[in-house]
Amino acid sequence: MTHTAVDVIRAKRDGDRLTDAQIDWVVDAYTRGVVADEQMSALAMAIFLNGMDSAETARWTHAMINSGEKLTLDVGRPTVDKHSTGGVGDKITLPLAPLVAACGAAVPQLSGRGLGHTGGTLDKLEAIPGWRAQLSVDEVVAQLRSVGAVICAATSGLAPADKKLYALRDVTGTVEAIPLIASSIMSKKIAEGAEALVLDVKVGSGAFMKSLDQARALATALVSIGVDHGLRVSALLTDMSVPLGRAVGNAVEVAESIEVLRGGGPSDVVDLTVALAEEMLSRAGISASPREVLASGEAYETWARMIRAQGGDPDAPLPLARHEHVVTAPADGYLTKLDAYAVGVAAWRLGAGRARKEDPVQPGAGILCLAKPGDRLAEGQPLLLLRTDTPDAIPAALDSLSGGYDIGPAAPAATPLIIDTIRG
Repeated sequence: MTHTAVDVIRAKRDGDRLTDAQIDWVVDAYTRGVVADEQMSALAMAIFLNGMDSAETARWTHAMINSGEKLTLDVGRPTVDKHSTGGVGDKITLPLAPLVAACGAAVPQLSGRGLGHTGGTLDKLEAIPGWRAQLSVDEVVAQLRSVGAVICAATSGLAPADKKLYALRDVTGTVEAIPLIASSIMSKKIAEGAEALVLDVKVGSGAFMKSLDQARALATALVSIGVDHGLRVSALLTDMSVPLGRAVGNAVEVAESIEVLRGGGPSDVVDLTVALAEEMLSRAGISASPREVLASGEAYETWARMIRAQGGDPDAPLPLARHEHVVTAPADGYLTKLDAYAVGVAAWRLGAGRARKEDPVQPGAGILCLAKPGDRLAEGQPLLLLRTDTPDAIPAALDSLSGGYDIGPAAPAATPLIIDTIRG
Protein backbone atom coordinates (compact mmCIF):
# COMPACT_ATOMS: atom_id res chain seq x y z
CA MET A 1 0.00 0.00 0.00
CA THR A 2 1.24 3.49 -0.85
CA HIS A 3 1.09 6.04 1.95
CA THR A 4 1.33 9.83 1.90
CA ALA A 5 2.17 12.21 4.71
CA VAL A 6 -1.11 14.07 4.21
CA ASP A 7 -3.16 10.89 4.61
CA VAL A 8 -1.37 10.00 7.86
CA ILE A 9 -1.77 13.56 9.20
CA ARG A 10 -5.49 13.59 8.34
CA ALA A 11 -6.04 10.21 10.03
CA LYS A 12 -4.59 11.39 13.34
CA ARG A 13 -6.13 14.86 12.98
CA ASP A 14 -9.55 13.19 12.76
CA GLY A 15 -8.86 11.03 15.83
CA ASP A 16 -8.27 7.77 13.99
CA ARG A 17 -5.90 5.09 15.17
CA LEU A 18 -2.78 4.92 12.99
CA THR A 19 -2.07 1.50 11.52
CA ASP A 20 1.26 -0.25 11.99
CA ALA A 21 1.97 0.25 8.29
CA GLN A 22 1.26 4.00 8.50
CA ILE A 23 3.53 4.39 11.53
CA ASP A 24 6.37 2.36 10.02
CA TRP A 25 6.18 4.32 6.78
CA VAL A 26 5.98 7.83 8.24
CA VAL A 27 8.83 7.34 10.74
CA ASP A 28 11.09 5.83 8.09
CA ALA A 29 10.14 8.45 5.49
CA TYR A 30 10.79 11.29 7.94
CA THR A 31 14.19 9.84 8.86
CA ARG A 32 15.11 9.67 5.16
CA GLY A 33 13.86 13.21 4.47
CA VAL A 34 10.89 12.15 2.33
CA VAL A 35 8.45 13.58 4.86
CA ALA A 36 9.23 17.26 5.42
CA ASP A 37 9.62 18.96 8.82
CA GLU A 38 6.39 20.91 8.37
CA GLN A 39 4.50 17.68 7.71
CA MET A 40 5.93 15.91 10.75
CA SER A 41 5.19 19.07 12.78
CA ALA A 42 1.54 18.79 11.79
CA LEU A 43 1.47 15.11 12.72
CA ALA A 44 3.18 15.75 16.05
CA MET A 45 0.55 18.38 16.88
CA ALA A 46 -2.24 15.97 15.89
CA ILE A 47 -0.69 13.36 18.24
CA PHE A 48 -0.38 15.99 20.97
CA LEU A 49 -4.08 16.87 20.64
CA ASN A 50 -5.58 13.42 20.00
CA GLY A 51 -3.06 11.08 21.61
CA MET A 52 -2.06 7.54 20.70
CA ASP A 53 -3.16 4.33 22.39
CA SER A 54 -0.64 1.92 23.94
CA ALA A 55 -0.40 -0.22 20.79
CA GLU A 56 0.25 2.84 18.59
CA THR A 57 2.87 4.12 21.02
CA ALA A 58 4.61 0.75 21.13
CA ARG A 59 4.66 0.59 17.32
CA TRP A 60 5.93 4.18 17.05
CA THR A 61 8.76 3.23 19.43
CA HIS A 62 9.48 0.10 17.38
CA ALA A 63 9.73 2.18 14.20
CA MET A 64 12.14 4.65 15.84
CA ILE A 65 14.33 1.78 17.08
CA ASN A 66 14.41 0.35 13.56
CA SER A 67 15.54 3.69 12.14
CA GLY A 68 19.08 2.89 13.33
CA GLU A 69 21.32 0.28 14.90
CA LYS A 70 20.69 -1.79 18.01
CA LEU A 71 23.58 -2.71 20.28
CA THR A 72 24.25 -6.29 21.33
CA LEU A 73 25.80 -6.32 24.79
CA ASP A 74 27.46 -9.71 25.30
CA VAL A 75 29.53 -8.74 28.33
CA GLY A 76 29.36 -11.72 30.68
CA ARG A 77 27.05 -10.06 33.21
CA PRO A 78 23.33 -9.28 33.40
CA THR A 79 22.77 -5.82 31.85
CA VAL A 80 20.48 -3.24 33.44
CA ASP A 81 20.08 0.47 32.78
CA LYS A 82 18.41 3.40 34.51
CA HIS A 83 16.79 6.52 33.10
CA SER A 84 15.64 9.66 34.91
CA THR A 85 13.21 12.13 33.41
CA GLY A 86 15.37 14.92 34.87
CA GLY A 87 15.38 17.25 37.81
CA VAL A 88 17.35 19.68 39.94
CA GLY A 89 20.38 18.26 41.75
CA ASP A 90 19.66 14.87 40.17
CA LYS A 91 23.15 13.42 40.16
CA ILE A 92 21.95 9.90 40.99
CA THR A 93 23.42 8.25 37.87
CA LEU A 94 26.94 9.11 39.06
CA PRO A 95 26.95 7.01 42.25
CA LEU A 96 24.32 4.55 41.00
CA ALA A 97 26.10 3.11 37.94
CA PRO A 98 29.30 2.12 39.79
CA LEU A 99 27.30 0.88 42.79
CA VAL A 100 25.19 -1.49 40.68
CA ALA A 101 28.31 -2.60 38.81
CA ALA A 102 30.06 -3.32 42.12
CA CYS A 103 27.07 -5.56 42.96
CA GLY A 104 27.64 -7.68 39.85
CA ALA A 105 25.58 -6.17 37.02
CA ALA A 106 26.71 -4.35 33.89
CA VAL A 107 25.33 -0.82 33.52
CA PRO A 108 25.41 0.71 30.01
CA GLN A 109 24.35 4.26 30.87
CA LEU A 110 23.99 6.35 27.69
CA SER A 111 23.31 9.87 28.92
CA GLY A 112 22.69 13.38 27.67
CA ARG A 113 23.38 17.05 28.33
CA GLY A 114 21.33 19.57 30.24
CA LEU A 115 18.96 22.12 28.75
CA GLY A 116 17.23 24.82 30.78
CA HIS A 117 16.82 24.25 34.52
CA THR A 118 17.59 20.50 34.52
CA GLY A 119 21.20 19.35 34.59
CA GLY A 120 22.83 16.87 32.22
CA THR A 121 24.87 13.88 33.38
CA LEU A 122 27.54 14.40 30.70
CA ASP A 123 27.98 18.06 31.70
CA LYS A 124 28.60 16.99 35.28
CA LEU A 125 31.18 14.35 34.38
CA GLU A 126 32.99 16.68 31.97
CA ALA A 127 33.93 18.75 35.02
CA ILE A 128 36.44 15.94 35.76
CA PRO A 129 39.77 16.72 34.06
CA GLY A 130 40.39 14.50 31.04
CA TRP A 131 37.08 12.61 31.12
CA ARG A 132 35.53 11.99 27.71
CA ALA A 133 31.92 11.32 26.81
CA GLN A 134 32.32 10.01 23.25
CA LEU A 135 33.06 6.28 23.05
CA SER A 136 32.80 3.82 20.20
CA VAL A 137 30.56 0.77 20.52
CA ASP A 138 33.65 -1.43 20.90
CA GLU A 139 34.91 0.79 23.74
CA VAL A 140 31.52 0.63 25.49
CA VAL A 141 31.49 -3.18 25.33
CA ALA A 142 35.12 -3.47 26.46
CA GLN A 143 34.53 -1.16 29.43
CA LEU A 144 31.40 -3.05 30.47
CA ARG A 145 33.44 -6.26 30.49
CA SER A 146 36.39 -4.79 32.42
CA VAL A 147 34.67 -2.31 34.78
CA GLY A 148 30.97 -3.16 34.70
CA ALA A 149 29.78 0.41 34.17
CA VAL A 150 30.00 3.05 31.48
CA ILE A 151 28.42 6.51 31.33
CA CYS A 152 28.78 8.09 27.90
CA ALA A 153 27.02 9.85 25.03
CA ALA A 154 24.74 7.85 22.77
CA THR A 155 26.21 6.91 19.41
CA SER A 156 24.72 8.69 16.39
CA GLY A 157 23.47 5.39 15.00
CA LEU A 158 20.98 4.77 17.84
CA ALA A 159 17.40 5.82 16.99
CA PRO A 160 18.27 8.63 14.53
CA ALA A 161 14.54 9.22 13.98
CA ASP A 162 14.28 10.30 17.60
CA LYS A 163 17.10 12.81 17.23
CA LYS A 164 15.28 14.52 14.35
CA LEU A 165 11.86 14.40 15.99
CA TYR A 166 13.16 15.57 19.38
CA ALA A 167 14.58 18.74 17.84
CA LEU A 168 11.35 19.34 15.95
CA ARG A 169 9.14 18.90 19.03
CA ASP A 170 11.28 21.42 20.89
CA VAL A 171 10.31 24.21 18.48
CA THR A 172 6.71 23.25 17.70
CA GLY A 173 5.06 23.18 21.14
CA THR A 174 4.68 19.40 21.16
CA VAL A 175 7.28 18.42 23.76
CA GLU A 176 4.61 17.52 26.34
CA ALA A 177 2.87 14.80 24.26
CA ILE A 178 3.16 11.71 26.47
CA PRO A 179 3.25 9.18 23.59
CA LEU A 180 6.11 11.12 22.01
CA ILE A 181 7.97 11.52 25.31
CA ALA A 182 7.61 7.83 26.09
CA SER A 183 8.67 6.64 22.64
CA SER A 184 11.62 9.06 22.64
CA ILE A 185 12.95 7.71 25.94
CA MET A 186 12.28 4.06 25.25
CA SER A 187 13.52 3.94 21.64
CA LYS A 188 17.01 4.95 22.79
CA LYS A 189 16.97 2.70 25.85
CA ILE A 190 15.77 -0.38 23.96
CA ALA A 191 18.25 0.23 21.10
CA GLU A 192 20.98 0.41 23.75
CA GLY A 193 20.54 -3.33 24.30
CA ALA A 194 20.18 -3.72 28.09
CA GLU A 195 18.04 -6.61 29.33
CA ALA A 196 16.34 -4.65 32.11
CA LEU A 197 15.52 -1.01 32.81
CA VAL A 198 14.51 1.05 35.83
CA LEU A 199 12.94 4.47 35.26
CA ASP A 200 13.01 7.36 37.71
CA VAL A 201 9.99 9.48 36.78
CA LYS A 202 10.21 12.80 38.62
CA VAL A 203 7.14 14.75 39.72
CA GLY A 204 6.98 18.27 41.17
CA SER A 205 7.98 21.86 40.43
CA GLY A 206 11.51 20.96 39.33
CA ALA A 207 10.38 18.08 37.13
CA PHE A 208 9.10 17.95 33.58
CA MET A 209 5.88 16.42 34.90
CA LYS A 210 4.42 18.83 37.47
CA SER A 211 1.44 16.73 38.61
CA LEU A 212 1.25 13.19 39.96
CA ASP A 213 -1.39 12.27 37.37
CA GLN A 214 0.92 13.37 34.53
CA ALA A 215 3.88 11.51 35.99
CA ARG A 216 1.85 8.36 36.56
CA ALA A 217 0.54 8.44 32.97
CA LEU A 218 4.09 8.77 31.63
CA ALA A 219 5.44 6.03 33.90
CA THR A 220 2.65 3.68 32.85
CA ALA A 221 3.33 4.38 29.17
CA LEU A 222 7.07 3.79 29.61
CA VAL A 223 6.57 0.49 31.43
CA SER A 224 4.01 -0.68 28.85
CA ILE A 225 6.43 -0.01 25.97
CA GLY A 226 9.22 -1.83 27.80
CA VAL A 227 7.06 -4.90 28.40
CA ASP A 228 5.94 -4.92 24.75
CA HIS A 229 9.63 -5.04 23.75
CA GLY A 230 10.59 -7.83 26.14
CA LEU A 231 12.31 -5.72 28.81
CA ARG A 232 12.10 -6.34 32.54
CA VAL A 233 11.11 -2.80 33.50
CA SER A 234 10.06 -0.78 36.55
CA ALA A 235 9.29 2.90 37.14
CA LEU A 236 9.68 4.74 40.43
CA LEU A 237 7.71 7.97 40.87
CA THR A 238 9.93 10.27 42.93
CA ASP A 239 9.51 13.74 44.38
CA MET A 240 11.18 16.71 42.68
CA SER A 241 9.56 19.61 44.52
CA VAL A 242 12.82 20.20 46.45
CA PRO A 243 16.36 19.96 44.99
CA LEU A 244 17.88 16.50 45.42
CA GLY A 245 20.79 16.66 47.81
CA ARG A 246 22.55 19.93 48.58
CA ALA A 247 24.55 20.51 45.38
CA VAL A 248 23.09 21.87 42.13
CA GLY A 249 25.50 22.35 39.23
CA ASN A 250 28.25 20.32 37.60
CA ALA A 251 31.49 20.02 39.61
CA VAL A 252 29.56 20.51 42.86
CA GLU A 253 27.33 17.54 42.02
CA VAL A 254 30.34 15.38 41.18
CA ALA A 255 31.83 16.26 44.57
CA GLU A 256 28.59 15.30 46.32
CA SER A 257 28.40 12.03 44.36
CA ILE A 258 31.93 11.16 45.50
CA GLU A 259 30.85 11.81 49.11
CA VAL A 260 28.05 9.28 48.63
CA LEU A 261 30.41 6.73 47.09
CA ARG A 262 32.73 7.15 50.07
CA GLY A 263 29.95 6.36 52.53
CA GLY A 264 28.67 9.87 53.30
CA GLY A 265 26.57 12.44 51.49
CA PRO A 266 23.02 13.73 51.98
CA SER A 267 20.50 11.14 53.15
CA ASP A 268 18.04 11.76 50.30
CA VAL A 269 20.71 11.12 47.65
CA VAL A 270 21.87 7.99 49.46
CA ASP A 271 18.33 6.68 49.96
CA LEU A 272 17.29 7.18 46.34
CA THR A 273 20.56 5.72 45.04
CA VAL A 274 20.06 2.62 47.17
CA ALA A 275 16.37 2.26 46.26
CA LEU A 276 17.11 2.46 42.54
CA ALA A 277 20.05 0.07 42.92
CA GLU A 278 17.83 -2.45 44.72
CA GLU A 279 15.23 -2.25 41.95
CA MET A 280 17.88 -2.57 39.21
CA LEU A 281 19.47 -5.59 40.86
CA SER A 282 16.07 -7.20 41.35
CA ARG A 283 15.24 -6.70 37.67
CA ALA A 284 18.66 -8.11 36.74
CA GLY A 285 18.15 -11.18 38.94
CA ILE A 286 21.05 -10.37 41.29
CA SER A 287 20.87 -10.79 45.06
CA ALA A 288 23.04 -8.18 46.79
CA SER A 289 22.83 -5.43 49.42
CA PRO A 290 23.71 -2.13 47.73
CA ARG A 291 23.72 -0.26 51.04
CA GLU A 292 26.40 -2.61 52.38
CA VAL A 293 28.40 -2.39 49.16
CA LEU A 294 28.19 1.42 49.30
CA ALA A 295 29.50 1.41 52.88
CA SER A 296 32.33 -0.99 51.99
CA GLY A 297 34.02 1.36 49.52
CA GLU A 298 33.73 -1.10 46.60
CA ALA A 299 31.43 1.25 44.71
CA TYR A 300 33.98 4.08 44.98
CA GLU A 301 36.73 1.82 43.60
CA THR A 302 34.47 0.96 40.65
CA TRP A 303 33.81 4.68 40.13
CA ALA A 304 37.54 5.42 40.01
CA ARG A 305 38.12 2.64 37.46
CA MET A 306 35.20 3.88 35.35
CA ILE A 307 36.53 7.46 35.32
CA ARG A 308 40.07 6.31 34.46
CA ALA A 309 38.78 4.07 31.65
CA GLN A 310 37.31 7.17 29.99
CA GLY A 311 40.48 9.26 30.33
CA GLY A 312 39.57 11.08 33.53
CA ASP A 313 41.58 11.58 36.68
CA PRO A 314 39.41 10.69 39.71
CA ASP A 315 41.98 12.25 42.05
CA ALA A 316 42.26 15.61 40.26
CA PRO A 317 40.84 18.71 41.96
CA LEU A 318 37.45 19.71 40.59
CA PRO A 319 36.93 23.20 39.10
CA LEU A 320 35.93 25.99 41.47
CA ALA A 321 34.07 29.10 40.38
CA ARG A 322 35.83 32.42 40.97
CA HIS A 323 32.94 34.26 42.59
CA GLU A 324 30.57 33.44 45.44
CA HIS A 325 27.45 35.05 46.87
CA VAL A 326 25.66 34.00 50.06
CA VAL A 327 21.87 34.19 50.44
CA THR A 328 20.89 34.43 54.11
CA ALA A 329 17.71 33.62 56.01
CA PRO A 330 15.48 36.72 56.22
CA ALA A 331 14.06 35.78 59.63
CA ASP A 332 14.20 33.26 62.47
CA GLY A 333 12.20 30.08 61.92
CA TYR A 334 12.00 26.88 59.94
CA LEU A 335 12.71 26.58 56.25
CA THR A 336 9.27 25.55 54.98
CA LYS A 337 9.92 25.73 51.23
CA LEU A 338 12.87 25.44 48.86
CA ASP A 339 11.45 25.29 45.36
CA ALA A 340 13.36 23.01 43.00
CA TYR A 341 12.44 24.97 39.89
CA ALA A 342 13.57 28.30 41.37
CA VAL A 343 16.92 26.83 42.42
CA GLY A 344 17.37 25.11 39.06
CA VAL A 345 16.74 28.30 37.08
CA ALA A 346 19.09 30.24 39.36
CA ALA A 347 21.87 27.68 38.83
CA TRP A 348 21.25 27.81 35.08
CA ARG A 349 21.57 31.60 35.11
CA LEU A 350 24.81 31.35 37.06
CA GLY A 351 26.25 29.33 34.16
CA ALA A 352 25.63 25.73 35.26
CA GLY A 353 23.16 25.12 32.41
CA ARG A 354 22.42 26.23 28.89
CA ALA A 355 19.56 27.86 26.99
CA ARG A 356 20.56 26.30 23.64
CA LYS A 357 22.20 22.96 22.98
CA GLU A 358 25.30 24.63 21.56
CA ASP A 359 25.88 26.88 24.60
CA PRO A 360 28.87 26.15 26.87
CA VAL A 361 28.48 25.52 30.60
CA GLN A 362 30.67 26.62 33.48
CA PRO A 363 31.90 23.51 35.30
CA GLY A 364 32.30 25.33 38.62
CA ALA A 365 29.02 27.25 38.59
CA GLY A 366 26.11 26.19 40.76
CA ILE A 367 24.38 26.44 44.10
CA LEU A 368 24.96 24.75 47.44
CA CYS A 369 21.79 24.42 49.52
CA LEU A 370 23.08 25.05 53.02
CA ALA A 371 19.64 24.27 54.49
CA LYS A 372 16.74 22.05 53.44
CA PRO A 373 13.04 22.20 54.39
CA GLY A 374 12.58 21.33 58.05
CA ASP A 375 15.87 22.93 59.16
CA ARG A 376 15.67 25.64 61.83
CA LEU A 377 17.43 28.88 60.89
CA ALA A 378 18.38 32.11 62.59
CA GLU A 379 17.99 35.43 60.83
CA GLY A 380 21.14 36.09 58.80
CA GLN A 381 22.20 32.43 58.76
CA PRO A 382 23.54 31.26 55.35
CA LEU A 383 20.81 29.57 53.31
CA LEU A 384 22.25 29.26 49.79
CA LEU A 385 25.77 29.64 48.40
CA LEU A 386 25.86 30.81 44.76
CA ARG A 387 28.97 30.16 42.66
CA THR A 388 29.81 31.53 39.21
CA ASP A 389 32.62 32.75 36.99
CA THR A 390 30.40 35.61 35.78
CA PRO A 391 29.40 37.84 38.72
CA ASP A 392 27.12 39.86 36.44
CA ALA A 393 24.84 36.80 36.44
CA ILE A 394 24.22 36.95 40.20
CA PRO A 395 21.37 39.53 40.12
CA ALA A 396 19.42 37.43 37.61
CA ALA A 397 19.98 34.33 39.74
CA LEU A 398 18.74 36.16 42.83
CA ASP A 399 15.69 37.28 40.88
CA SER A 400 14.98 33.63 40.02
CA LEU A 401 15.15 32.73 43.70
CA SER A 402 12.63 35.42 44.69
CA GLY A 403 9.68 33.56 46.20
CA GLY A 404 11.54 30.27 45.95
CA TYR A 405 12.03 29.83 49.69
CA ASP A 406 9.97 30.58 52.81
CA ILE A 407 10.63 30.76 56.53
CA GLY A 408 7.80 29.82 58.90
CA PRO A 409 7.14 29.25 62.62
CA ALA A 410 6.79 25.46 62.33
CA ALA A 411 8.58 22.72 60.45
CA PRO A 412 6.70 21.41 57.39
CA ALA A 413 5.33 17.88 57.32
CA ALA A 414 7.77 15.38 55.86
CA THR A 415 6.96 14.16 52.35
CA PRO A 416 8.05 10.80 50.89
CA LEU A 417 10.88 10.82 48.38
CA ILE A 418 9.57 7.71 46.62
CA ILE A 419 5.86 8.11 45.89
CA ASP A 420 5.05 4.88 44.05
CA THR A 421 6.52 2.03 42.02
CA ILE A 422 5.05 0.61 38.81
CA ARG A 423 6.40 -2.74 37.60
CA GLY A 424 5.92 -4.50 34.31
